[in-house]
Amino acid sequence: MLVLRSLLFLLLQVLTAIPFSLLAVLVWGFPARLRSRIIGSWAHLITWLLGKICKLYYRVEGAEQLPERAVLISNHQSAWETIAYQVIFPPQAWVLKRELLWIPIFGWGLAATVPIAIDRKSPRKALERVVSEGRERLNGGRWVVVFPEGTRIPPGDVSKYNPGGALLAVKAGVPIVPVAHNAGIFWPRRGFIKHPGTIEVVVGEPIETAGRKAKEVNLQVEQWIRQQQVRLPGQLVLG
Repeated sequence: MLVLRSLLFLLLQVLTAIPFSLLAVLVWGFPARLRSRIIGSWAHLITWLLGKICKLYYRVEGAEQLPERAVLISNHQSAWETIAYQVIFPPQAWVLKRELLWIPIFGWGLAATVPIAIDRKSPRKALERVVSEGRERLNGGRWVVVFPEGTRIPPGDVSKYNPGGALLAVKAGVPIVPVAHNAGIFWPRRGFIKHPGTIEVVVGEPIETAGRKAKEVNLQVEQWIRQQQVRLPGQLVLG
């Protein structure tokens, strides 16, 4: 049954992505914030389908008071958060690897959201781009979402936190909203099966960055997320 449910969900996910990607091209001339909301309606549909088909839901803790502008920094375990965060949080610009924009059809829709596409083979240029373009996105009224681990990390594993998100927040003078979740135990990295259950998402209090060093801020964010992962169901965080 899990296989059939997961297969049906995958088919609908792909089939619905095509018209939404074409819609993204049609609304290209709209303001970026409005365009993100329109394109983000696909994320609302997908999270609804996850609940109806795969019985996979989510619960959010701590999102009662969110700042107008912020850099969101989160652990990265699954494809789930790249979809659901568009539902949970205000309009966003994503920091992502530029190769994703080369994917036919899907890449069109992604490009229409005006993300911050970086070349991970050139870390220094990537960092400069995150700061310069990130400030533009923040000034345009959108949050910037950063996964400092750079790739999806399975539950129980740890990886170095890159400082790009913290540096952007310090340079732009905006707070960081740290977020932790356990999506990887329900929708595993490179996993086909979507397991039923409830994904827990914990949103921390905004971390102020004014007058602080990016390295110090980055360490605080990493420690907070690690602490939350330890207490989330199904997480076995090492170190």
